[in-house]
Amino acid sequence: MLKIGVLGAGHLGKIHLRLLQQSEKYELVGFYDENQENGAKIAAEFGYKQFDTIAKLIHAVDVIDIVTPTLSHYKCAKVSIKSGKHVFIEKPIATTVEEAEEIIALANEYKVKGQVGHVERFNPAFIATKNMIENPMFIETHRLAEFNPRGTDVPVVLDLMIHDIDAILSVVNSKVKNINASGVSVISETPDIANARIEFENGCVANLTSSRISMKNMRKTRFFQKDAYISVDFLEKKCEVVKMKDAPEVPGDFDMILQNAEGIKKQIYFSNPDVQQNNAILDELESFADAIINDTTPVVTLEQATNALRVAYQIIESMEK
Repeated sequence: MLKIGVLGAGHLGKIHLRLLQQSEKYELVGFYDENQENGAKIAAEFGYKQFDTIAKLIHAVDVIDIVTPTLSHYKCAKVSIKSGKHVFIEKPIATTVEEAEEIIALANEYKVKGQVGHVERFNPAFIATKNMIENPMFIETHRLAEFNPRGTDVPVVLDLMIHDIDAILSVVNSKVKNINASGVSVISETPDIANARIEFENGCVANLTSSRISMKNMRKTRFFQKDAYISVDFLEKKCEVVKMKDAPEVPGDFDMILQNAEGIKKQIYFSNPDVQQNNAILDELESFADAIINDTTPVVTLEQATNALRVAYQIIESMEK
C-alpha cells in the first residue's frame, strides 16, 4: 500500500479523505489544512491525523493528493515533487499554463508521476461509450449548474467547461485550429455563462455551453460521427448509441429503415450500452496508485491536463475579445 497524504480539507478534500480511508491501495497517513481550526474539527470528527506543517506531511508519505484551491496547486505541487513525491492534483492543474508546464518539467526532472483530477474520464457512462467514439466530426456539450458561490472565484470555463474540454480532447485525435467564444457575467466578476466553438484541424467542430446560473443541473454530451450518434449523460450516468448500417435486402417487420434522396437505404439500430456503476473519484485515485506501482502512464497525464488548461485560456481570451 502506498502511503498518501491530503493537502486541503475543504468540501472535496473531505471526500478524498473518506475514500482514501476506504481504499485498499493506499494507506491514508493524514492531512494538512491551512485553516488549522477547520483541520482540528475534521480530525476530531473523523479521526484522521492532522499535520501542523506541509513539510511534515510530505516527509511522511509516498504520494501527495492536492485538493487545495487552484491558486495554490502550483506551490503545493512544486514542494511535493522536489521532495520526490508523486502528485495527484485536482483540476485544473494550475492557475496558468506556465505554472502547469513547470510542474511537468519538475516531474520529469525528479522522475515522479503526476495525475490530474479530470473525474469525468472515470464517469461510467463515458467509459461505456468511449471505445465506440471513433473520429467524431461534431460534438455538442451542455454543462449547466445551479448557482453555488463556492466556485465563483474562477471563470465558469475553468470551473465547469474544463471537464468537457478535457473529455473532448481525449477523443478527438487532432490539433485545435480555431476557437470562437462568448460569455456573460451575471452575478460574478467573471463570466457565469459561456459558449465556445472549437474547430480542429481534421474538420471536427465542438460546440460547448457552460452555465453556473441555471435553474437545473445538466451534464450532457453528444458525439456525431459517420453512421453513428452517441449521447452521454454524465449526470444521470446513462448513454445511448444510435448506429446506421446498410439495410438488408428484405427488412423485417420491425426494422427501422431510412432512405435518403439518392435512394440509399440504411437500417437504424438503438442500443444502451451497459453502464457499470462506480465511484469515479475513488477510481481515479486508485488508477493513479496502479500507474505508480506498475510504472505505467496515468489515465489523465499532466500534459493532457495542461492542454485542457491551454484551450480553456484560449476560450477565455476569445471571450474577452
